[in-house]
Amino acid sequence: MTKEKDTKIAIIGLGYVGLPLAVEFGKVFETLGFDTNKTRIKELLVGNDLTLEVETQELKESSKLNFTFDAHDLQSCNIFIVTVPTPIDSEKKPDLSPLIAACKTVGSLLKKDNIVIFESTVYPGVTEEVCVPILEQYSNFKFNKDFYCGYSPERINPGDKEHRIPNIKKITSGSNERTADIVDSLYQRIVTAGTHKAKSIKIAEAAKVIENTQRDINIALINELAMIFNKLDIDTEAVLDAAATKWNFLPFRPGLVGGHCIGVDPYYLTFKSLSVGHNPEMILAGRRINDNMGLYIVNQIVLLMAKKHINTVSAEVLIMGLTFKENCPDLRNSRVFDIINELQDLKCNVDLYDPWVDKKKAFSEHGLLPIDKPIENKYDVIILAVAHDEFKKISADKIKILGKNNHILYDIKYILSIDEVDGRL
Repeated sequence: MTKEKDTKIAIIGLGYVGLPLAVEFGKVFETLGFDTNKTRIKELLVGNDLTLEVETQELKESSKLNFTFDAHDLQSCNIFIVTVPTPIDSEKKPDLSPLIAACKTVGSLLKKDNIVIFESTVYPGVTEEVCVPILEQYSNFKFNKDFYCGYSPERINPGDKEHRIPNIKKITSGSNERTADIVDSLYQRIVTAGTHKAKSIKIAEAAKVIENTQRDINIALINELAMIFNKLDIDTEAVLDAAATKWNFLPFRPGLVGGHCIGVDPYYLTFKSLSVGHNPEMILAGRRINDNMGLYIVNQIVLLMAKKHINTVSAEVLIMGLTFKENCPDLRNSRVFDIINELQDLKCNVDLYDPWVDKKKAFSEHGLLPIDKPIENKYDVIILAVAHDEFKKISADKIKILGKNNHILYDIKYILSIDEVDGRL
């Protein structure tokens, strides 16, 4: 295995996870960031990150980092870290095609004693049961004899400038004891918060997938409570604020649950659970609740419209916020799309406004074109869907100016107080 001074790292995939990781490693080791998206590489080479996770100055400070879209450039690397997406398909089953493609690329480049580390979120067993056979096939090497593997799950929180790679404790693991030590020491060089060395790769994989599954279930519980309190005409936020005075109450809030992790990871664990004959009832119940929140919200809005005698057909609706969470441009698995689809099915005219979104990307990837600016006195319904800082700074009165004299203001994210809106979760 390679001595630290000779370490050259390849980061495979330069999205929300891979790029920040490449930047940190590039401060210490010779690092080459690889992505098949040529446009992405060209942007990074001039210091421009459209995900807004890394500033231009940070890219400059990572003095040992370079980028490429040519896999042949990775031949001199001896540590490969895979950070490609692991989405679900239309049937909500794991889509491992990006991971499989990355393994084929890395396998064709492997040399003796190289280490391949996976950060992509997977169900327990994927590294050794799916990835390793591909690496063996494309390298003609033997696992744990000619090459080795590790797993260190990502814990990136898109848009979060406080919790960054250096100050988030890192889980590490390796395919044997020596590899586990090497992987752990590698991450210790960039993670000041420290590491937790798991006993096996499968334990590390399982730890990651349950982090978001636990959060998903907790939010599902609060979403269901919000539905109950709505029927009881009780202010959910006031209930949660009161309950939060107990020291061990978990401070979750109701809302849409999307993104690349929380809305996806439970399905990875479900898939593996079913394959071994266990039906994960609680996990699936939480997913059903959270997956249907868009429909629930639209139904609540329609009831409010009926009370104000607003016809849904041709109603003008403004949705403020399109991303899956606040203060980031990430549209992956945003559940705001569910609301848009439901409203369009009701023949509403929907305007989308989000200052964080790249309009060209939204149109090319989702067929939606956000507006540059909302129009005053136009809307029958205004929906606050994402709690961007820009929206929090706008008063209720200024938001209401966008609506007609008789309009609905619905707040999904508790941006405004209950007496300033017509409805909220």
